[in-house]
Amino acid sequence: MKAYEFPAKFTADGQLELPVDLQQRLRHQPAARVIVLIDESDEEAANWTRITSAQFLAGYSEADEIYDRW
Repeated sequence: MKAYEFPAKFTADGQLELPVDLQQRLRHQPAARVIVLIDESDEEAANWTRITSAQFLAGYSEADEIYDRW
């Protein structure tokens, strides 16, 4: 399996625009597996941090306090 990484843009109609040189390399390929990574906004990252912390602490009970003492 080969992987190609490149910056790309979405067209106005929602299509992913591939660089011309990559289009030429892939011309004879019948199919591809695509993974799309997009940058998270600062707000979205903060929300994930908050949710993760809340879920972690939800499993914490007073009985676990013994592990906090040294």
